[in-house]
Amino acid sequence: MRFRLEVRLTPADVGQRVVIRWRRPAPGDGDQIADVLGILEDAGAGSFAVRTSAGELVLIPAGRALAGKVIPPPARRRSTGPTAPDRGAS
Repeated sequence: MRFRLEVRLTPADVGQRVVIRWRRPAPGDGDQIADVLGILEDAGAGSFAVRTSAGELVLIPAGRALAGKVIPPPARRRSTGPTAPDRGAS
């Protein structure tokens, strides 16, 4: 099975949580494949700007983006800790 990589992000997606796979420059002459996950702050004709949960703004040239899409917010985890004892009437 083959998958086609495509960037499915537009200016209408600004403010949404996204993931972008891109070729970032690596030490030497090579490239390195990396993913960035965060809030899309800008989606212009020439680049994407994504703010990570750590607050870092990552600028990705559009020509280096391999794939990108909007993703849902993280699921809320339910607490699995001990529950408080019931203090109902006796």
